[in-house]
Amino acid sequence: MCATESDHDYPFDAAHTAASLLDGAGTVVAWTAAAERLLQRPGSEVCGRPVRDLLAEPSTWGAVLAQRTGPPEEVWDGTAALRRGSGDCLEVTFRVIPLHASAGEHRARFLLLGAPAEQDSKWRQDLAFTQELFLQGRIGLAVFDEHLRLLRTNTQLLPYTGVPDDLRGRRLADFLRAEDARTIDEKLQEVLTSGEPLVGFNATARTLDDPGAGRVMALSAFRLQGPSGQLMGVAAVFNDVTDHERARARLDLLHRATAVLSGSLSLTRGSEDLAAVLAPALGDCVAVDLAEEVFSGSEPAAVRSRPLVLRRTAVAGHAADGLRTGVIHSAQNAPLRAREGRGTLVTGNDAPSAGGQPPRWSEGVPAAHSAMIVPMTARGTLLGQVTVWRTGKRPPLDRHDLSLLEEIATRAALAVDNGRRYTRERLTAVALQRSLLPPATTDTPAVEAASVYLPTDAASGVGGDWFDVFPLSSARVALVVGDVAGHGLHATAMMGRLRSAVRALADLELEPAELLVHLDDLILQLTAEAEGVVSDEGAAQIAEYIGPVAATCLYAVYDPVTRLCVMASAGHPPPAVVVPNGTVRYVELSPGPPLGVGGWPFEMSEAELPPGSVMALYTDGLIERDEGDIDEGMRGLADRLLRADVLGRPLREARHDVVADLPPGRLADDVTLLLARTRLITEDSIVTWQLDADPVVVSDARHLVTRQLSVWDLDELAFTTELIASELVTNAIRYAGGPVRLRLIRAGALTCEVSDPSNSQPRMRRARSSEEGGRGLYLVAQLSHRWGSRYTREGKTVWSEQPLPLQ
Repeated sequence: MCATESDHDYPFDAAHTAASLLDGAGTVVAWTAAAERLLQRPGSEVCGRPVRDLLAEPSTWGAVLAQRTGPPEEVWDGTAALRRGSGDCLEVTFRVIPLHASAGEHRARFLLLGAPAEQDSKWRQDLAFTQELFLQGRIGLAVFDEHLRLLRTNTQLLPYTGVPDDLRGRRLADFLRAEDARTIDEKLQEVLTSGEPLVGFNATARTLDDPGAGRVMALSAFRLQGPSGQLMGVAAVFNDVTDHERARARLDLLHRATAVLSGSLSLTRGSEDLAAVLAPALGDCVAVDLAEEVFSGSEPAAVRSRPLVLRRTAVAGHAADGLRTGVIHSAQNAPLRAREGRGTLVTGNDAPSAGGQPPRWSEGVPAAHSAMIVPMTARGTLLGQVTVWRTGKRPPLDRHDLSLLEEIATRAALAVDNGRRYTRERLTAVALQRSLLPPATTDTPAVEAASVYLPTDAASGVGGDWFDVFPLSSARVALVVGDVAGHGLHATAMMGRLRSAVRALADLELEPAELLVHLDDLILQLTAEAEGVVSDEGAAQIAEYIGPVAATCLYAVYDPVTRLCVMASAGHPPPAVVVPNGTVRYVELSPGPPLGVGGWPFEMSEAELPPGSVMALYTDGLIERDEGDIDEGMRGLADRLLRADVLGRPLREARHDVVADLPPGRLADDVTLLLARTRLITEDSIVTWQLDADPVVVSDARHLVTRQLSVWDLDELAFTTELIASELVTNAIRYAGGPVRLRLIRAGALTCEVSDPSNSQPRMRRARSSEEGGRGLYLVAQLSHRWGSRYTREGKTVWSEQPLPLQ
């Protein structure tokens, strides 16, 4: 009576169904082999017995019969618990089929079919699931045969324009675009071939009749096989995820736009990055226009009566051929609405123009069929606008696109405002720093100098690099390069203080090592002052902002008479020297600690420089690039000096070639380069006399000076120089003793210097009317352009300079 236990889900499979034949009295007449296997009872044991004897409880026979609700001639189903041959019970589902009585029979017979109740329940569940799955309308369901022809679909499968009502026997290529159908067919064929299910593959579905962008379908599929394993086809589930994908794409675009906007404070670069993100993701052409004032760090005036003057800062997209950057124009959207941060969405039908001319919003992009113009507003100030165009077969822009662009424009406005503020501070710092630096080119009798300063483009602002070239006594020249640690206005201000201090200390004619010691003490004092000024909260915050002061410095003095360059370094890299034979070497020096450490000595180094040599002093920003090796950076600098031909060209021209591969927008630190071509004062421009410490030689000194000036055709200076030499020689003999050396140097100015073995410095004072002396140095000061004294290894030298007459 009951079905065989097999691998088939259908409980009443004709080939394997458990069945028995009953007569009209309910006696088993026939028994199938499937029934024998299921109940473990042979036909000889069952046939001839009432069917009620098969029940686990024969007393429940009435309840079994009570399940029939119709007349006897109708088929009816029910459930019963049967006793198996092994003694256990089995719950079965049965079906009773009345059979017509044959000729000569008085009662009809019955065909009784049965199956395990669990198997029958599973089959009914599967059937209900399949039916409901094809009836639901939220996702598309399709069954393909082994040739990928549609066998069965539900109503939700691609309910779009151009899909036939009856899809049976059709292929996807019959109603989808060839490229879309081919993509889906390839994935379904992989499932058929490999048997591996496909889950969540996104494919675009565009019908042949629909000109739009189509829909994005999430495709899942699995292979179908028959009871014997034969291939029947593939079942596929199509889920429309177009809105989800568009929302995710918009969110991704918003994140990418935010990332590029936060990556730079440069107004131009930020605009270019934003335009590159929006095209072609949001439109075929994008233009970013910024107010003219923001490029100078100013805030655009809030004037509602006139449109904002904009500069086209960036364009992007394949349809941007008619647009170019740098164009000055007026804002195209309404000023009042723009200040609310709201954009305008327009299409070809929204703005018809007279005379067949394209509407103004499509100006520059005549092929556009829709556009969005969204202002960039921050703190109630209109800073610019973003315009997006669409062309070709892309669907027109809609309100969702406008909402997205408004959100992006809001963030872009904050980035522009931050960039404007940074530009203002940076321009202020650069202007301050450049005002504190000397001219870029300097020409002295000792050197021809030219410099380059490139401020960093980092968010922290300009740094504290500085350089200086200034004359010393006796035609010598001082060359200085330094770098204050940190960036910003405090570094620039500290740089100015250090440069002034170097000049003041240089007037004392100190040796380079001693000058750096005094400069180190100055920085320690400034640091102590910054740490001590904490009387109020504001001062404490300023002191914390500035922090400890540290700086590096290289101070060099070149003497064109001896060709010696004496230098000392406080943590600064050594200078490079290009000698006339075309080789480059770095001066060997022992750099001391950076300024601000304190308690360490500085060592001096000497280098003899042939005339025409070019010395390059620089800051570490020139050799420390991309965290590379400093030695490699120094080798690179040597190569650049040779490529720039610093020996054969004016330094004012060659300096730019040395730093040509250092664009300011990519610098991590300020770069300062000082080039100095050394000169030699020839012997015919120098004359030296050794004098005895005897007052009578003062007269001889006056005659020697007068005669030499006549040789040099400087008779105009004979009288003043004679008086200066007389006073200086007299003081040397009177207060220092001998020997006395008198020297004249003709180089840019006329220098008269007197050296003696005394270490006492001369001091100018105001003589009383009753005093006969004390007016010598006063007279020297009045007759000289400048004068002073310096210590030497043998004593001191007092010098005086006078400008040469114009030729």
